[in-house]
Amino acid sequence: MPDTPLKALPLQKARLSVVMPAFNEGPTIEQIVRKVLVVPHVCELIIVDDCSTDDTGDVARKLAADFPAIRYFRHEINQGKTAALRTGFAATTGDIVVVQDADLEYDPSEIPELIAPIIEEKADVVFGSRFMVRRAARVLYFSHYLANRFLTFFSNVFTNVNMSDIETCYKAFRGDLIRSMRITSSGFGFEVEVTAKMAKRRCRIYEVPISYYGRTYEEGKKIGIPDGIAAFWYVLRYNLFSARSSAFREEASGSGTIEGSDLGGQIGAVSRQHLR
Repeated sequence: MPDTPLKALPLQKARLSVVMPAFNEGPTIEQIVRKVLVVPHVCELIIVDDCSTDDTGDVARKLAADFPAIRYFRHEINQGKTAALRTGFAATTGDIVVVQDADLEYDPSEIPELIAPIIEEKADVVFGSRFMVRRAARVLYFSHYLANRFLTFFSNVFTNVNMSDIETCYKAFRGDLIRSMRITSSGFGFEVEVTAKMAKRRCRIYEVPISYYGRTYEEGKKIGIPDGIAAFWYVLRYNLFSARSSAFREEASGSGTIEGSDLGGQIGAVSRQHLR
């Protein structure tokens, strides 16, 4: 079990941080942001714009100006989803941290069910599974289904945990835990990296069923074959060649910041805009 376990939190006192990586999500970002802001317990929404070339940044800045709970960060160079999450996690202060994509594939109204095992002190990490007891799910690419299932199986062989969907966007973490994890992958590698490292730390990992409203490539889906190939390499890298002792750093209790975080050192690469 991880050090400094999160105490059971009364439902009305849990502070929830939502991290939203975004790249060219102008058509959907305002709609998804407004859905997130009405979720119970949200104390902050961290939007990380990964050098979008559409109007994502303009929309996000306006939303941040209108809603005090929103903080906006921009990468001046496109670095990939994992880098955006690294920036976002370092900026969070909540007891619980959730990842929310800026498209409409995942429904924020299901976040309370996602974080419930953490609030009830049953879990340290919760994955929202698209492959458990089915809820609403758009029927799309069979090739993606097979790739996700096989990648999860391949990961399970090394982690020895019986996950059903490691590539899901919806993940919830104890805030102190995710802020203390050293994230070293790139692209879409976070999903495999975090699964391996949380398993090595013997965290209490739960899954809950979620809905999935997938989109086509014509509608903006970005992950591709090279990302899938990289994911299999990351399974080997983080399970066989990454020591548990180097996976996490110590975090000052209650500080809400990572010791040694590179967030402040990304001047020129990240533009911090706390628009209140």
